[in-house]
Amino acid sequence: MSYDQEPASPMFRIDVSPETGSDSSISESRLTIELLRQMVASQNQQNRLLQDLIQQNAAIQKQRAGELQQWKDSNPELSRACRQAAETLSRVQTGFLDSLTEEILENEEHLMEGEFMLNEFVDRFGPRLAHLNGVLQVLAQLGTGQPIQNS
Repeated sequence: MSYDQEPASPMFRIDVSPETGSDSSISESRLTIELLRQMVASQNQQNRLLQDLIQQNAAIQKQRAGELQQWKDSNPELSRACRQAAETLSRVQTGFLDSLTEEILENEEHLMEGEFMLNEFVDRFGPRLAHLNGVLQVLAQLGTGQPIQNS
């Protein structure tokens, strides 16, 4: 018995192939394109804002540098003294850091194991180091740009 290849009636046929010209794929493409355009527009806006921010920061920095230079020009002796004091304080800071590192190396075990010892260490050296760094930064900034003249 042979079966004849008769086309099945449309009532029993189901088409499972994807539609090539469907409206949904066109609308998805348009949606994707529109979202990409919005992303580009947002990035362009972010770039403009970042450029404005950079310009503002540069203007503020330029103003500060001008004011600092004006102060140095008005107080040349004090500026030189700040420079010398900063160099001296830098040597003091180096000695302080040397003793700090010796303390750490000598008490490594105690610092690692005991919270009390660590707190004592931080209380002993932390504020002094922070204040020393702050003073040194101020003196160094006020004394920059002026060569030291030894008398």
